[in-house]
Amino acid sequence: MSGNGTRPMARIVGVDVGGTFTDLVYLDAALPGGLALAKVPTSLDNQAGGVMAALEAAGVDTATLDQIVHGTTTTTNALLERKVARTGLITTKGFRDVLELGRRTRPTSYGLTGHFEPLIPRELRLEVAERMDADGEVLTPLDEAGVAAAADALKDAGCEAVVIHFLHSYANPDHERRAEEIVRARWPQAEVTAGSAILSEFREYERGTTAAVNATVQPVLRRYLKRLTDRLSDGGYARTLLVMQGNGGTISAERAADQAVNTVMSGPASGVMAAAYTARAAGFANVLTYDMGGTSSDVGLIIDGIPSIHSELDLEYGMPIHVPMVDVHTIGAGGGSIASVDASGLLKVGPESAGAVPGPICYARGGTRPTITDANLVLGRLDPARLLSVDNPVSLDDVRARIVEAVGAPLGLSADAAAAAILRVANDRMAGAIRMVSLSKGHDPRDFVLFAFGGAGPLHATALARELAVPTVVVPARPGITNAIGCAVADLRHDFVNTLNTPLEALDIAGVHALFAEQEAEGRALLDAEGVALASVEIRRSVDMQFLGQSHILQVPLDTATPSLDDLARLFAAAYWERFAVDLPEIRPVLVNLHTAVLGHRPAVPLAQLAASNDRAATVADAQETTRDVWFEDGGWQVTPIYRRERLPEGAAFDGPAIVAQFDSTTVIEPGQSARLDDFGNLLVSVALLQ
Repeated sequence: MSGNGTRPMARIVGVDVGGTFTDLVYLDAALPGGLALAKVPTSLDNQAGGVMAALEAAGVDTATLDQIVHGTTTTTNALLERKVARTGLITTKGFRDVLELGRRTRPTSYGLTGHFEPLIPRELRLEVAERMDADGEVLTPLDEAGVAAAADALKDAGCEAVVIHFLHSYANPDHERRAEEIVRARWPQAEVTAGSAILSEFREYERGTTAAVNATVQPVLRRYLKRLTDRLSDGGYARTLLVMQGNGGTISAERAADQAVNTVMSGPASGVMAAAYTARAAGFANVLTYDMGGTSSDVGLIIDGIPSIHSELDLEYGMPIHVPMVDVHTIGAGGGSIASVDASGLLKVGPESAGAVPGPICYARGGTRPTITDANLVLGRLDPARLLSVDNPVSLDDVRARIVEAVGAPLGLSADAAAAAILRVANDRMAGAIRMVSLSKGHDPRDFVLFAFGGAGPLHATALARELAVPTVVVPARPGITNAIGCAVADLRHDFVNTLNTPLEALDIAGVHALFAEQEAEGRALLDAEGVALASVEIRRSVDMQFLGQSHILQVPLDTATPSLDDLARLFAAAYWERFAVDLPEIRPVLVNLHTAVLGHRPAVPLAQLAASNDRAATVADAQETTRDVWFEDGGWQVTPIYRRERLPEGAAFDGPAIVAQFDSTTVIEPGQSARLDDFGNLLVSVALLQ
């Protein structure tokens, strides 16, 4: 299939694996309502099992599909749990400890002791003679015999993967490329990562750590994708499997394993892309995204319709990953986050999670410790009769008793008061995460809408918006499977970076233009090679700049591939003023890095199809299912109408308090708030702000 084809895809599956559930959306015009949905427990031991179970639950015939797009937590989980491949490092003589020395920071800023374990242990970090200078000139020729000996030693040590990381390879990668050839020739089974091929950027610590992340998870991801693609192939799927990347774009499964580091934070990125896609259609340009799932909450920022992208993620201490990723702030506060009272008598919620197994108490899978989901159930916000995947329900009295035992008794609170305290602490943590991506970066939340999704996001969003003075909450048509929708709508994307680190006055601007052209050409070639139908191709360019002598950089977007020196100076001065309100004309600007993102836009997905329903009621009153006592922070217990979302008529408008229930999520609308459905099936909640 040509990469430049325009044939619309009629049958698309987006499937996202979360910490608790695997979500799937199947778009097919031939289906009743145009789509099918599935939400099944994640198979933690092998995510492919959950993916196949979701396909079966949605009634998908894989042989007839045009496209499957998959968001995975395989690499992120492998890194966080340190279940990675045994990996060796071949580096420049004298630099084996770069990955351990880092930036002279500490695991705990004010602690006297700390522990840090690098991904590659010291005994597997080997040195060879070679040296480039910062201009890419050879100072010491490569010791090819030393490379061969190091490869043999790492193979004998039981390594699966090898990182080749030489000093200043961003300026001249010749030694790394030759060393890679030698290792592959002597050890064909090894996964080999050359640092400059993953990140052609200066700073040897960050470049080396990024390469080490790629190498250690590469065998893990490749094995997983092989299992999944084999099972899909057995079912008749003959197209390209696309995998979500952390930058919000997709890539073919064949290339995903080679660039495994790019799939870190794949899941959170897919949700932000779905939010951007939906919000743009609904007319909202500036958006705070709030995704609360079973294990964590992810918060992102969208400005002028484009998700914020950054290249400096610290997955944990000592693990900086410098590849483009959607800027998402994650905290351990999800529906399965466990509430407990610590030794000092303080109530804590998260980051420990009950996960999919044993899960919250109310899931009846063996969980015994109260979670945020249990608190919502006790306070009437969830319907115990509609909890997903619960075969033998636990009684509400049992859940209340467990909450009293774990939280209420130590704090002297009743079950209701303890559950309310759990929500208050959880909401405070989540509000802090939203402040991190907005106020701390100079953005006023009042200028944004809060886009709430995830299975638990709409349960908490209106309370968070009230506290943060966000005037409007947007709940999409299918909030619980928004990440899967993000997979279905995401474009292909390839990112490139090259370091120049040159003052503007000494910059060869023709060389800059040539590098931009090379980056674009390589990206277009990759899109063509992936054989996925595209509607159009977009090129986004930017530069990293700083003033001479500074250590931090600013990213400056460009609207041309051929900027002049004056253009660069003017745009950097404007960006610096916008960020710091300071003008420094006497200091020389430096161009550090060139960035190009090549995006292949896939055919549009009709959002109205996601909101389609054959069961619309004639009036809002007819969509009311029942009433239930529900607890609200302002007002306590109130008799509250429960609406079925799929039954709400088009353009429905109603006031809170209200609960809007649907297959994949539940939305809480507080007293004093009002809600309406827009033309795309989004539920828009006007928030009553605190005076």
